[in-house]
Amino acid sequence: MQFTHHQRLLRRKEAARYLSEMYGVPTAPQTLAKLATIGGGPLYRKFGRFPLYHSDDLDKWISQKLGAKRRSTSEALSETGANCAISGAPKCFTA
Repeated sequence: MQFTHHQRLLRRKEAARYLSEMYGVPTAPQTLAKLATIGGGPLYRKFGRFPLYHSDDLDKWISQKLGAKRRSTSEALSETGANCAISGAPKCFTA
């Protein structure tokens, strides 16, 4: 990704605030730090010891983590097959 002079990289605390304010997803800087260690977090770059996040990468990461729109909680159960266990149905077919 090429950066122009007007694209600002965010420090971890700013990245967490960005996710919270833009998407309403409470995110702590410590969460981003842990994900940077174990994997599964947004892409970032390092400048010396400082991790730097680009808002495009944060946007992409959050969109991958968000589930599909739903009209009810039963839609979530039918997608995972969990309704079979709850209903006790002898046969359960999932799509």
